[in-house]
Amino acid sequence: MTRTGSPLARRILFGVLGVLALAGVWELYKALGPATGVMIGDLTVLPRTSDLAMPHVWDMIARLFRPVRSGDDEQMWQAVLAASFFSLGVAAVGWLVGVVVGLLLAIVMQRFRTAESALLPWIVLSQTVPLIAIAPLVKRWGSQIEIGSFSWENWMSVALIASYLAFFPVSIGALRGLASPDANHVELMRTYAVGWWATLVRLRLPASVPYLLPALRLAAANAVIGTVVAEVSIGLRGGIGRMIVDYAAAAGGDPAKPWAPIFGAVVVGLLAAGVVALIGLTLRRYRRGETPA
Repeated sequence: MTRTGSPLARRILFGVLGVLALAGVWELYKALGPATGVMIGDLTVLPRTSDLAMPHVWDMIARLFRPVRSGDDEQMWQAVLAASFFSLGVAAVGWLVGVVVGLLLAIVMQRFRTAESALLPWIVLSQTVPLIAIAPLVKRWGSQIEIGSFSWENWMSVALIASYLAFFPVSIGALRGLASPDANHVELMRTYAVGWWATLVRLRLPASVPYLLPALRLAAANAVIGTVVAEVSIGLRGGIGRMIVDYAAAAGGDPAKPWAPIFGAVVVGLLAAGVVALIGLTLRRYRRGETPA
């Protein structure tokens, strides 16, 4: 096995072992835990272990290969896959918008110290606003936008909310990365009369890659979470978020069914992380050491 393949194989192996360990813990608690759950006073701290509350892992997997509803031709995994790709597309749009906005804000704050002092507190403050509170407002404001033949659609509101969560780690990570070059290197660029733009492209952006890649991964995860939550808040159909709500209503008679879209949400998150990993491969020459976002 090559040196480049060995770390990748270990990461895949550890990932598979982690999933198997989680399934083992689930089944172990289901076998040994009390049927009424673990309670401290009136507070339930661990769930009930009945089949209604905690279906077996194999039952949840088997449910994926049965029809969505009795008499349907569509299998559960097909419906979940279609909803997953819908949510992934919306999350990708939100992630791209968030990355562009975050990078632009970081560049402006790095260029102008006054801009950093003015913008950074508001960027941090923006993440304290509850997502569920702003989702209906974004939908209502967006529905009033009409420019010629263009009209705002609900999926755009979801993408906007996803970008709202995605831009924050990118702006902070990129700002740290753009300020990371050694002062001697910056002074050398000035000595050779290299302009700000050339310094940004040739020195600061390459130096920011170890800071930016972890921020991109976090932004991808935030975009997926924002998409799923916003789909629920706005009521957008076709995606994983709405499917989770719809299938939860069937939990009483089909306890394994609500877990199918949850598996789909996990797949969406893994695909988003995989895309960022591919971006990291193209920037391998600049990845001397990554710094957590």
